Amino acid sequence: MPFRAESGAPALTEFDGTVLLPAVAAGVYRDELSQVILAYKHLGSAGLLRPLALILAQTLRVALAPGPPVILVPVPTSSAAFRRRGFSPVQEMLRAVQTSGSLAVGVSIGDVLAKKASWGAAGGGQKGLGAGERSRRVRHSMRLRLIVPQWGINMARAAVCGRRVVIVDDVLTTGATLSEAARVLRAAGASVEGAVVLAASRAPAPESNDI
Repeated sequence: MPFRAESGAPALTEFDGTVLLPAVAAGVYRDELSQVILAYKHLGSAGLLRPLALILAQTLRVALAPGPPVILVPVPTSSAAFRRRGFSPVQEMLRAVQTSGSLAVGVSIGDVLAKKASWGAAGGGQKGLGAGERSRRVRHSMRLRLIVPQWGINMARAAVCGRRVVIVDDVLTTGATLSEAARVLRAAGASVEGAVVLAASRAPAPESNDI
């Protein structure tokens, strides 16, 4: 059951509870869901793409508010991770959602973010890091793409400026990655309305699990 997950991510809320970036998760990162995500990302289990895309599509339907057209922006994969896996998990899931015809009218995908090469070479992974260290590690790690795959030319800023944007990622922990993506998109003039993830590392608080 999808739930609001930003309360468990320090980078997405202020100390007083003010929400900096709303986030909706399909489930908690444990049990079968975590195993399926890990198997898809790290073990090359391509057959898991379809069920994960189905979960993502269902969560997007719950999370996206009616209104003007919205662009779904995937969190980018580093060059090192792409070379290791041979694919970008979040981008592939979004493409599968789009191919299945599950995107509502007015919802499109904008693969407009990229990891900076210097961060990919020296940043390393984030597993085991605390919230503060994750935030420092991720800060200024992203940029707008020089060339947007969908259009073949540099239209990243024009594509998102003044548009509603929702960021999409696989797993939410501290929220540092989503916060960095939001920073870059807002600097480009986008109206970043929130984020959708497959799983959040923390279960929702009883008073904050309404969508």
